[in-house]
Amino acid sequence: MAIRDGLSRREFAAAAAGSPLLALTEPALAQGDAGPSQAAPPTAGMESVRQAVARLAGPPFARPMVFKRNPVPPRLQPFALESVRLGDGPFRDAHIANCGYLKRLDPDRLLHTFRINAGIPSEAEPLGGWEAPAGELRGHFMGHYLSACALGYASADDIELKRRGDLLVAELAACQAKLNQDGYLSAYPTEFYDRLQKGDTYVWAPFYTMHKLLAGLYDMHTLAHNAQALEVLTAMCAWVDNWTARWDEDHMQRILNVEFGGMQEVLYNLAALTGDDRWARVGDRFTKKTVFNPLASASDQLAGLHMNTHVPQVIGAARRYEISGDHRFHDVARFFWHTVRENRSYATGGASNREHWLSNPSRLSDEYGAGESHQECCCSYNMMKLTRHLFGWDPDVRYIDYYERSLFNHRLGTIRADGMNQYFVSLTPGAWRVHGGETDTFWCCNGTAAEEYNKLNDTIYFHDGRDLWVNLFIPSSLDWSSHGLRLVQTTRFPEDARTQISVQSAPARAMAINLRIPSWTTLDARVLVNDAMLDAAPTPGSYLRIDRVWKAGDRIELRMPMTLRSESFADDPSRLAVLYGPLVLAGQFPMGTVPRPAEKPHGPHVSEAPIVVPVLKLDGRAPQHWLKSEGGLMWRTVGIGDDVLLKPFYQSQERYVIYWAVT
Repeated sequence: MAIRDGLSRREFAAAAAGSPLLALTEPALAQGDAGPSQAAPPTAGMESVRQAVARLAGPPFARPMVFKRNPVPPRLQPFALESVRLGDGPFRDAHIANCGYLKRLDPDRLLHTFRINAGIPSEAEPLGGWEAPAGELRGHFMGHYLSACALGYASADDIELKRRGDLLVAELAACQAKLNQDGYLSAYPTEFYDRLQKGDTYVWAPFYTMHKLLAGLYDMHTLAHNAQALEVLTAMCAWVDNWTARWDEDHMQRILNVEFGGMQEVLYNLAALTGDDRWARVGDRFTKKTVFNPLASASDQLAGLHMNTHVPQVIGAARRYEISGDHRFHDVARFFWHTVRENRSYATGGASNREHWLSNPSRLSDEYGAGESHQECCCSYNMMKLTRHLFGWDPDVRYIDYYERSLFNHRLGTIRADGMNQYFVSLTPGAWRVHGGETDTFWCCNGTAAEEYNKLNDTIYFHDGRDLWVNLFIPSSLDWSSHGLRLVQTTRFPEDARTQISVQSAPARAMAINLRIPSWTTLDARVLVNDAMLDAAPTPGSYLRIDRVWKAGDRIELRMPMTLRSESFADDPSRLAVLYGPLVLAGQFPMGTVPRPAEKPHGPHVSEAPIVVPVLKLDGRAPQHWLKSEGGLMWRTVGIGDDVLLKPFYQSQERYVIYWAVT
């Protein structure tokens, strides 16, 4: 999380504590660039955007914002969380671990700083880390926690989490009433916003924290059916309206140089929920035109920017398009996704370094080599949220291929059995996993993880109101009660590259089940219906449509062979990663004892505890020629001078290597 676009969360915290850490500014981050960002090689996705904007005269967002409601229904939409349940497997294990952690947290400790700020006595022990009483981001985790409670209730009917969420909403309402400041609610005083608008001193992202609270209340209302949450939320948004209405557009644009999370998204969501355009107009005030103008014009000028400041803004653009039909916001979201995915993402699906884009597009080796703090977890979480929007507009298999890659390689392995999770997922050879603590960290990524692992069922299936799309191969059940369809997906994927879908009940009409045939499988992929192989072989990188009158007892089996392959940086073929199907394989090295100075709070500092990582002498050979199967999902190097075990990165708990230097 950044203070202005160049100062990271951890750097601000260190500076506030008197550290000599030098703050990175946007110009400093971009010093290595020879000039303005160069356009990436055109792709089909981005080229269509360029053609659409070529007719525009002047910056797309030059004129004042005017909201007009003209909703654009998505072609596909996800199922309500309560319609999908996870079956046994690593994703359900992650959900259980996350819920266990949430239930160990003391609600009074979460409320402590809110009560103190409102003048309500509290004897609770304060939390530490970013939630400490002197921390300027205090209160942000409360919003995440409310969302996690609501999601846990909707996803798994977890009554205890709903009870906790309801209790917290009631106590927050009491704090809001005691403050009596026109709807204001926070764990810190309104003076933070005075500092923000004056710009004469740093303040740690008050609208970022505000967004988390608003989103948590929105989720408690929409997912956990808490009416009081909507009352508190609406009053808070009224305060935001009154505060932001004071400033002209130029001043508001300067205010937007500090991270403000997903303020647009939650305000547009509230407008859609209530039918009141007032909230959409407030959301429009958070449109950062210096970023949106290049994106809407299909120009990647992201170098030097803080990634997770801007991904939530683009999610807001997606929601603005969906409720208004304004194509400028469609163009922002679509081009942004394509350029980040195609020109700025690692093999894992993650992106960024030191929370920023440090390089021009298609210069990924520069990004990779700029430091050890790769892949902030919040960034992948939000990129996956954005992907769901784009897939709903255009059900292209490439969106879910990317989603799956990020889910398995960047997200699944970051949570520990005790529910603790990571901030950065370093790609530096010899890195290891570093997890937060229960009550002494409360990083941004702790908060997003609390939400994410309670909604792992949200993308497995989509629908268009009539037919079904099967996107992910995760043990699960679907109850589409309004259409009379119930099915169960049974799979050990990725350990076994098959999945089976069993129909338990079905409507008395023809309907299509569209199976994702992932791009990573081979031409030997096959689909069987009731043990009979379909005549037409499925095409990798497509959806296979099976249209028939289904009945209870019908079965679909998808067989999707996986193969070894490598991916190198486009700008540096001497550095490559190895994949098996969608899985990134990590070389394993003994953890040993890591010296304390290298065990930094947010991630490993490999340079302070280096290990010897072999250079792979491949002579251009493909992985199947120098990797020998060890059974399951493990391989061992052979014939290249070193003996190294490789296994899926999400299973790795040792020191690891993702990107190898090769000759």
